[in-house]
Amino acid sequence: MKRSLYPALLLALVGLTSCTVIRQGEVGVKRTLGKIKPGTLPEGVQIFNPLLTRIIKLPTRTVNLEVRAPLPSKEGLTVQSDISILYRVEGSYAPRIVEQIGPSYADVLILPVFRSAVTDVSSRYFAKDMHTGQRAEIERSIRDVMTNQLKDRGFVIESVLLKSISLPAGLTKAIEDKLAAEQDAQRMQFVLDKERQEAQRRIIEAEGTRDAQKIISEGLTPMLIRFKTVEAFNRLSTSPNSKVIITNGDSPLMLNADRLD
Repeated sequence: MKRSLYPALLLALVGLTSCTVIRQGEVGVKRTLGKIKPGTLPEGVQIFNPLLTRIIKLPTRTVNLEVRAPLPSKEGLTVQSDISILYRVEGSYAPRIVEQIGPSYADVLILPVFRSAVTDVSSRYFAKDMHTGQRAEIERSIRDVMTNQLKDRGFVIESVLLKSISLPAGLTKAIEDKLAAEQDAQRMQFVLDKERQEAQRRIIEAEGTRDAQKIISEGLTPMLIRFKTVEAFNRLSTSPNSKVIITNGDSPLMLNADRLD
C-alpha cells in the first residue's frame, strides 16, 4: 500500500518543480538544453519541464547597487566615498544579457564600467570640488560615461549618487578655514555696504537742508522783510499789553513795560 504512494508523490514533486512564478518587476528567460530562447516570459505562473529547461529571472525594476570606492582627485589625493548606482535592465535585452554576460552582470559588467568611469571623471576635479556644489556635476558626468558604455547592452543608468565624501583630515581643515574666511569677508562686505549707504543718506539729508535754506534765503527779499515788519507793528499795536517799542523803522525791538520799573 505504501509503495503505491511513491508514484503519486513523485508526480506531485515533479508538478511542483515544473512551474514558477514571475513577479512584477521581473522577466523570465528560458534556457532549454543549454540554449537561450529569444523571447521573454511575462509576469505570472510559467510551466516548464524541469529536466530540460531552466527559467532565469531578471529584475526590470530599479536596483540600488551600493559601492564604496576611492576617488582619485586632480591633485593626486584619494577621497573615499559611499556611492549608490541606480540602474535597471530593459526587459527586451534580458535574453541577450543572460547569453552574453550571465546573471552576475552586476559584478561582471556594471561594477567594472563604474570603476573606470569614476576614476576618469573624478581625476578631472580637485578634492575640494567633491565636497562642494560641484558634486552634482561629478555625479552627472559619471552617469553619462556609464550610459554611453552600457546603453547598447540593455542597461539604463538612472543616477549615480555620492552619498558621503571622506576627505583627508588636513584638507578638511583647510576647506573649513577657507569657508570661514569667505563668510567673514562676506560679513565685512555687508558692514561696509551698510556704512556706505548710511553715509550716502547723510549726504542727501545735508544737501536737502542746504537747498531748503538756500530757497528760504533767496525768498527773503527787502520788500518781503519790510512787509513782515509792518505786519509785526500792526499786531503789536492791537495787543492789550503795554509795551515799549524801539525801532529804526525796519524792525521792532519790543520791551515789556512791566519790567522797566
